[in-house]
Amino acid sequence: MFRILVVDDDKNTRRLLQAVLEAENYTVFSAENGEEALEVMDREHIDLAVLDVMMPKMDGYEFTRTLRAAKSELPVLMISAGQLPEDKRRGFLAGTDDYMTKPIDEEEMLLRIRALLRRAKIASERKIVIGDVTLDYDSMTVTRAGRTQELPQKEFQLLYKLLSDPGKIFTRIQLMDEIWGASSETGWETVTVHIGRLRRRFEGWEEFEIVSVRGLGYKAVKKV
Repeated sequence: MFRILVVDDDKNTRRLLQAVLEAENYTVFSAENGEEALEVMDREHIDLAVLDVMMPKMDGYEFTRTLRAAKSELPVLMISAGQLPEDKRRGFLAGTDDYMTKPIDEEEMLLRIRALLRRAKIASERKIVIGDVTLDYDSMTVTRAGRTQELPQKEFQLLYKLLSDPGKIFTRIQLMDEIWGASSETGWETVTVHIGRLRRRFEGWEEFEIVSVRGLGYKAVKKV
């Protein structure tokens, strides 16, 4: 069972979020500010933090910067009344993984939490499992029904990136920057070439497919 830390100086907000999360079978801890949150984390294993931005003693920005300075990869969902692009930019620069504005849509918050926990699990285990298919990042292999194939590095990284967030559309430039590097002199056409190779390699597989989104880029679709 995942353990979530709710950090907010408003008692009623803490109670509401705790009730919503416990209804989804999460174990919930709470804190009034960033300092208290760090004390909770000293005592308890926490899988994800949901925190307000404006709090006394230690606000959400400082709390998140403290985590990242300590090399903590704890997923953080920041909640704020600030709706300006600069507010969100400040949150992401501090190191938050996601950002929502008040008033909070509870269903959307739960969906975002599930996505953050799933990505954190993939990052820690360095594996993606889809039906009978397992992608192992450390060996850069794809295993299905007991048969394993090792992929060229860029092909594997491209497939892993797409399948780590199925349904999300990635532009060719995004994929180029993340896999080949922003300073690479290779043109974005190489992404198209590698996508073609992956499609041929996994043609007919029932677990997933790579879909072109016209004018935008590519996404992976899970079929099981």
